[in-house]
Amino acid sequence: MQAYSSVGVVSPEPRMSLKINVTEKFRLKAAGGRFTQNFTSTTSDKDVVNLFYGFITAPTNLPANFTQPNGNVKAVKNGLQKAWHAIGGFELDLSKHISFQTEAYYKWFSQLSNINSNKIFDDVAANYAVDDLFKKDFIVESGKAYGVDFVFNYTSDKFYIWAVYSLMKVTRWNGFDYYAPVFDRRHNINLIATYTIGKNKRWELTGRWNLGSGRPFKQTNGVYEAAQVNQIDANYWTNNPSSLTFLYENGFTGRLPMYHRLDLNVKRIIESKKWKNLKFEITAGVTNVYSRHNIFYVNRVTNQKVYQLPIMPSLALSMKF
Repeated sequence: MQAYSSVGVVSPEPRMSLKINVTEKFRLKAAGGRFTQNFTSTTSDKDVVNLFYGFITAPTNLPANFTQPNGNVKAVKNGLQKAWHAIGGFELDLSKHISFQTEAYYKWFSQLSNINSNKIFDDVAANYAVDDLFKKDFIVESGKAYGVDFVFNYTSDKFYIWAVYSLMKVTRWNGFDYYAPVFDRRHNINLIATYTIGKNKRWELTGRWNLGSGRPFKQTNGVYEAAQVNQIDANYWTNNPSSLTFLYENGFTGRLPMYHRLDLNVKRIIESKKWKNLKFEITAGVTNVYSRHNIFYVNRVTNQKVYQLPIMPSLALSMKF
């Protein structure tokens, strides 16, 4: 049970986790349950890339009703985000040092909140006849996410390898149609390798390579110069336009290019001879070793492409005691 004093709701949330040791080397596992949260992201889905991720508590400025995909209309009682999760998989020890595991998951989000990009009216008494979908700050959505993860792990005294491939799909329903949100990435690969050197394992070499397919974004359908009208008798035919205004598509049919990057690090551990609990760590690294041009954002006005960090060396010193 979870109680939210801010919205006056007590939410029952049954959850289950199960693991069966079929043999010493083969295990089955499953988990599931109901989950809620009273946080909503304030990030705009019109941005291709975001530097700032803000969150607020459950919004109250929501439509009174939500049209489900089957056409039924459900009353919106509060702004909590609600979901059911189901996960299942197995673990297999291939040898003393090698293991393999896979998990499949399905997540049904019965109620989500999002910024209302269709708002064109103020939510005031004078607009009482306007539908909530065109005057509320937030809207209610539903959605689902499902996929499968494959994980390979090798561990020895000095060598560690972790490799994972993820295949997933995320869809949202906003009361009008289905769309792929900005975090829907179909393929994702992560490879991490660590090797320790020396009798006391004071040197550590680490490499990480990540590849991901392109994320979706809203493409521009058109651009126009909005007329500047400040008075009721202003002549918008002769007034100079104030700024460029973009018309975005309803869905997220655009896809960014594929992303991949290699990072390398070497770490040296120096232990104090005088104080046994004191040690220093010196880490030298290179981010984006082969200087891949991963897209950061595209200027919608000039169409200029701005890329993420190029090859970048770094040096860090830390002390632990």
